[in-house]
Amino acid sequence: MPEAERKAIQNDLIWAGQFNGAVSGSYGPLTFRAINAFKGTRGPADGLLPPAERAALAKAAQAARDAAGFKVLADDKTGVQIGIPQKLLPKRDLTPSGGSRWQSADEKVTLDTSATPPGGDDLAAIYEKAITVSPNSPRKITYKLLRPDFFVVTGETPTGRFYRRLATGPQGLRGFSIGYDKALAPTVDKLVIAIAASFEPFPTGAVPAQPSAVAGVAANPASGLSSLLPPTTRSNERYGVALALNERVALSVAAAVDNCRTLRVGARNAKLRQKDDASGLVLLDLDGAGAAKPPGLRSEAAGASEALVLVAYGNEAGKRAAVALPGQSAQAGGKPALSAPLQPGQAGAPAFDRQGRLVGIVTDNPSDKILIAGVAPQRSYAFADGAAIQAMLGKAGVSLPPAAAGQELSTGAVVERVSGAVQPIVCSL
Repeated sequence: MPEAERKAIQNDLIWAGQFNGAVSGSYGPLTFRAINAFKGTRGPADGLLPPAERAALAKAAQAARDAAGFKVLADDKTGVQIGIPQKLLPKRDLTPSGGSRWQSADEKVTLDTSATPPGGDDLAAIYEKAITVSPNSPRKITYKLLRPDFFVVTGETPTGRFYRRLATGPQGLRGFSIGYDKALAPTVDKLVIAIAASFEPFPTGAVPAQPSAVAGVAANPASGLSSLLPPTTRSNERYGVALALNERVALSVAAAVDNCRTLRVGARNAKLRQKDDASGLVLLDLDGAGAAKPPGLRSEAAGASEALVLVAYGNEAGKRAAVALPGQSAQAGGKPALSAPLQPGQAGAPAFDRQGRLVGIVTDNPSDKILIAGVAPQRSYAFADGAAIQAMLGKAGVSLPPAAAGQELSTGAVVERVSGAVQPIVCSL
């Protein structure tokens, strides 16, 4: 199917109440399960969407849009493009900062847009302020994600919930936030997913046409004959993350490099040097020479539920780009673990404390690409801590300098400090 039709299906699945991921056009486990959930008992759980079911999905989705009065608008105050459930939010005004505000009649739901020209606080600094909660505050952060070009923060108070998204670009910062009474969550939570899926901070064209009742079916009945199937050929590449220890040696995990015909770390060829089955760690020899500024290794173990910063690589729109992810130390079966919003291709992601010291490395390989309102959820992964890393390096005659506690850094400063050492892995199978 054309990408536009695949995206239309995912959008319709959101409105049918079955899909809470990103509208990317990619067919993965989340889309597969959502299709089966929509079909229910009407057919086999095969992830296929024949023409009759596609038409039924489009009709159900359009009925839900109509019930909400949902319309994608170009906001003339901020330049963003965003979907507004106009029956829920009929009141329109300006925010104190000059953005647009939509509210429910009883003011229990408020959606604000915002825009800041270049030259103010950077994205990472605003993110740090957004997630800071004083010890006695009733405000609680329930999800947080920082990437180079946007962040998402969600949370709640004793009576309400909120969702905030802010993106950066050449025109500055643009975003939206929505707050609502917690009693309305069963209805509004679903609308937040639809709003987030519609949001374009820096649109490049006109507002897209609103979906029709049978998008992709009425306009082209033959398109429905091509059932939504997984790709007929599997990719011959797998991705991971490595940490350069010096100019010729890198540290990674078996989950990223096992059964690889060839390996690349960054732009350099690599080969397996040593593997430690107990920890899941591996050492890689790198061809040629390259500069590396390895981080210091923290000697003490991570504290209970300590906040950490992971540096990994995402694979968005066919491009590999560095991303900063929030993590939290944990225990699983008496062994070190890490809670983090990882996606496939991020095995080997190193975790750092707020002083930029290496705390450990994720040894699991996330298998499912799961996104909720466009962001990955926190899940628990196996983790090789500093002691395991030190033991592995000691056997191989390689060392990382120890690092004492220092000044606490922002997420952006941690990433900047270690970015030269963290490299993407491409494994050809």
